[in-house]
Amino acid sequence: MPKKKLLPSKTDNPTDWYTTVMRLADLTDYGPAKGTMIIKPYGYALWEAVQDAMNPIIKARGVGNAYFPLFIPMSLLEKEADHVEGFAPELAVVTHGGGEKLEEALVVRPTSETIMYNSYAKWVQSWRDLPIMMNQWNNVVRWEKRTMPFLRTSEFLWQEGHTAHATHDEAVEVQNWAMDMYATIYRDWFAMDGYVGLKSSSERFSGAANTLTFEAMMPSGKALQACTSHDLGQNFSKPFEISFQSKEGTDEFAWQTSWGFSTRSIGGLILAHGDDDGLVLPPKIAPIQVAIVTVGMTDEQLVFARELQLALAQAGIRVELDLRDDERFGFKLNKWEVKGVPLIVKLGDNEVSTRAATVQARIDREERPLQVETFSDDITAWLDAIQEAMLQRSRDQLATATHSANNYDEFKVVLDEHKGFVKVYWNDNPELEAKIKTETKATSRCRLPSDGSTGTDFMTGEPASDIWLFAQSY
Repeated sequence: MPKKKLLPSKTDNPTDWYTTVMRLADLTDYGPAKGTMIIKPYGYALWEAVQDAMNPIIKARGVGNAYFPLFIPMSLLEKEADHVEGFAPELAVVTHGGGEKLEEALVVRPTSETIMYNSYAKWVQSWRDLPIMMNQWNNVVRWEKRTMPFLRTSEFLWQEGHTAHATHDEAVEVQNWAMDMYATIYRDWFAMDGYVGLKSSSERFSGAANTLTFEAMMPSGKALQACTSHDLGQNFSKPFEISFQSKEGTDEFAWQTSWGFSTRSIGGLILAHGDDDGLVLPPKIAPIQVAIVTVGMTDEQLVFARELQLALAQAGIRVELDLRDDERFGFKLNKWEVKGVPLIVKLGDNEVSTRAATVQARIDREERPLQVETFSDDITAWLDAIQEAMLQRSRDQLATATHSANNYDEFKVVLDEHKGFVKVYWNDNPELEAKIKTETKATSRCRLPSDGSTGTDFMTGEPASDIWLFAQSY
């Protein structure tokens, strides 16, 4: 059961803190197969909140939810050379089924471009058949050597959108729309700020013309690639023969996008906001926004507690009345603190007699007495204020964690002394990026939108106009 003394310091030992808080907050358990995890109801509720937030946006864009098979024939995966080469080390391959060797090996879905586009080729003949815009909420398998719950597991959950268009401009518009949606989810729901930009030629998605990413910074000073959106160009439509007759009567290949947001986001959420006492959840995404805990189990306290519970529920607030009779009051308070519930209501005889509840915020431990007459309105306003305060704190931390370097020596000093993001002028160069990664363990995270300025490449001293972020990462 949760006890503060069982939780390592996040500051001193972030890895042990992370794995311990997963157990104490009842988020996950380890699966019986190496690298897999069980997502328990409290943890899965966070993913359900993502679905609830994102589904209306996806559908409003005209993207329909669908489902494609888990098993992909190897021949389909091999149609796009860069794609299969990029995923080859992570593939799980099925060679036997029904007690017999299969005629063709099947790959357990690492991503769905190939199996979906095989069908798109059958469904598209004319420009009238476009655009095709589909999304899946599903699981994928990528055989990871080093795993950590949510952040890196051999099987994970995500949504993956896949679209096909008659023009490149239309595809790029959807690629940008998807990234805007993701950035909104992170900022408005996760209270996490980050940078949006293009991946380098070495780091972009295998088979993509270019990749947009949302890069967040964790308190450890390591970056997290939080989601991606890809312009696939015609790199898949040509080998898969997704072609159509245009309005002008010419034969053309479709322009495509794919974009994904996974349960890795929950790992980022936990790392970004948690403290030495456990989770700190933003109210909009918290499975339970308010926990009510009584000092005792007297009839008067329970009647008052149920009155407040009903008022909050009627106001649309997710509330839990803790009726466990085998846990002491202090233990219950600690339990909900570890689980990151934004507000905890404490009720004793004094609260019953004054008709004023004592409420404590998880984010800063502030306590307020709230009168029953305005209780729901006061709680609603407080939750909104907490959400905004957490986002502002994330913005401030992002700014503090971003440093600039003019040359490679300064770059290495910043990484040694501060970690975080290092902002530099750079001309995308795969060979130099490989050298940087080998010597510093840092990679390019993204190219920022141009601000019109110019400088010198931090590695070569040559003129450069592109500003890049580098960082070490998970």
